[in-house]
Amino acid sequence: MNPERKEPTYIYTDKQVAEKSELARRFLETRTRLNESVDKADNFLVKRFYNIDHNAYLEGAVPAKYKELMGLVASACLRCDDCIHYHVIQSYRLGVTRAEQEEAINVALVVGGSIVIPHLRRAYELLGELYR
Repeated sequence: MNPERKEPTYIYTDKQVAEKSELARRFLETRTRLNESVDKADNFLVKRFYNIDHNAYLEGAVPAKYKELMGLVASACLRCDDCIHYHVIQSYRLGVTRAEQEEAINVALVVGGSIVIPHLRRAYELLGELYR
């Protein structure tokens, strides 16, 4: 039996996150602007992929906060700073603690190796602004 999938309940809005962190504000503004450019292209395949991505992080058998932490680990291993920022922010919005985020980044470091370190540094900078 498949559990019901639903939108996560966020503790913080994007606006509240942007007010708390300059790094988050810049990331969210840039992401919004760039997504508007993608939306104008009206590309069916891109829309389908965005939909799959959105649905992957819904509440389900695995809670959304754990999915965001998994996304953070994968993003750090893949060395995608935009994705790291996105998952740090989403995790924060869902009430994930800094300690939980740091442990997730530790897993990424073990899996990905020392090449993850530059990305870990940028993640820690964002965590410092969000959790002060």
